[in-house]
Amino acid sequence: MIPEQKIEEVLERVDLVALVGRHVELKKSGRSFKGRCPFHQEKSASFYVTPELKRFKCFGCQAGGDAIAFLQRFLGKSFVDAVRELAREVGVELQGPEDPSARERQQLREVTALAQAHFQHLLWDAAEGRPARDALAARAITEETARAFGLGWAPEGWTRLSDELVRQGMLEPGLQAGLVQRRTKGEGTYDVFRGRLMVPIRAPDGRPVAFGGRLLLGDQGPKYLNSRESRLYNKSDTLYALDMAQHEVRRQHTALLVEGYFDAMALHQAGLKTAVALCSTALTPGHLEVLRRAEARELVLLLDGDAAGRTAVERLAGPLLAAATSTRVALLPEGEDPDTFARRAGAEGLRTLFAQARPLSEHLLASLLPDGPASGFEQKMEALERLRPVLSHLPAGLIRTAFFAALARGFGLPAFELEAALRGRAEPARATTARPPAAPLPARPVDALEAALVAAVLREPALLAQGESHVTDEVLSHPGLRTIIARLQGGALPADALDELPPRLLDTVAAQGRTLPADGAALTEAFGRLCRRLKLRRIDEALTHIARVTGQHASAHELDEETRRLQAERVELLGLRRRVLGEGQVQPPGLQSV
Repeated sequence: MIPEQKIEEVLERVDLVALVGRHVELKKSGRSFKGRCPFHQEKSASFYVTPELKRFKCFGCQAGGDAIAFLQRFLGKSFVDAVRELAREVGVELQGPEDPSARERQQLREVTALAQAHFQHLLWDAAEGRPARDALAARAITEETARAFGLGWAPEGWTRLSDELVRQGMLEPGLQAGLVQRRTKGEGTYDVFRGRLMVPIRAPDGRPVAFGGRLLLGDQGPKYLNSRESRLYNKSDTLYALDMAQHEVRRQHTALLVEGYFDAMALHQAGLKTAVALCSTALTPGHLEVLRRAEARELVLLLDGDAAGRTAVERLAGPLLAAATSTRVALLPEGEDPDTFARRAGAEGLRTLFAQARPLSEHLLASLLPDGPASGFEQKMEALERLRPVLSHLPAGLIRTAFFAALARGFGLPAFELEAALRGRAEPARATTARPPAAPLPARPVDALEAALVAAVLREPALLAQGESHVTDEVLSHPGLRTIIARLQGGALPADALDELPPRLLDTVAAQGRTLPADGAALTEAFGRLCRRLKLRRIDEALTHIARVTGQHASAHELDEETRRLQAERVELLGLRRRVLGEGQVQPPGLQSV
């Protein structure tokens, strides 16, 4: 748990201009710094960093927030991971000396980086790396692509990596990372990965956290072998190649999802830079949250055109429909996979394929019931059976209702009868990802408006999928409330999202929840009003700052560049304020400051 006082200390110490300046070219503009926004394409600079406020703001796409919010948006980090990275940088101890997990994570980072360098050396600088280099050439993976993705080689020898770890004094972290294992008979250790082309799995910031190994020599285990999970690596919230794809995903607001490492590599090499892959696991709410943080508004599934590809669509449909993620499906020709198709058809052929992609729900129904309402009884019953796993992911409410309305049109049967038939044996909806660590009791009072917003989302998590839900990233200032939202976005159930949080925070959220209307349209309207009120508060804070700064320059000849810029910014803010007010002015009842 990270105390709020520690988070505030981190934000106080961090140099926001220096942090943003690593990724954005900034120029001094009076008391602020300006540059081109990294979150959308623009020709003229509308992105400002104000050191005095310790906040950034883009007046083009309306992205804004503090240093934590910047790392969340730009690097796709979770709230907790962003706080931890900033704390390391500015020297704030979050966990205290009694927490050994921080040291363990650091050792895992070091040994994983050492292993990646070891594998890369053996691939490119050693004669024994030729089988791997030949395999890459056979796949038409260029050396430039292979080096960009950090590929390496683990030879057949039993102790090549083990010996290196012993020399470096890193054997114990290597055991924890699952890179080596102790012998069952006798002393010593042996390498887990042998005779394999090594694919580093990297975090969004580019650091390796795990490996996937493709067997090339010998018969030691399965075709693909992956690192076990650790404090550094959770496959349920890790997407392969996101470190390479995130900036283009953010620019296009679209991500291409494939199932294999080499599929993603081939697409990047063909010029499709938004490709990411699952790390040998099912699609989870954690993956969708990672994509949301990367600004992906649409997901395109590129899957094999055979029975396995069709089955994959059914497997992925549940989490995607439950999250109301805009998704299209592009199926490859029979016998092709993304790797071979990219080599044969090139970028132009892939773009043509994507242009023909159909919405997920449409594709799912057409695949399960090609003849629609005219299908026979047996076909409809078989289709319903195959839809049961999809249904198990859908929560009660609007999403489930819309799903059955679509089924009713496809089956030509009443929606309530279809739901009754499927509900009989469907598994209950469940969360599939581990939630982030909780934040403890803050020292300052909990704001009532922010608590009410979170209470509304706890009652109806589907509200996060609304167009206004991005407001929560920018306007929620309380760490505990932001933790709750992060957990819900990661797929946690509402009850689980409240675990280990301070009683006073929970009491405040519960009290504000009692002032909200019952579920349904009234709750949705109240949520919209809360979003607008909190957004207005941030606008008013910015206007107050501008008034204070520009008020120091009373005469016309003192209107320097910054003052003119601030006055223009004030005009934009006032316009934005009028637009927000125009969306609705009704205040939810009982929202007094706490």
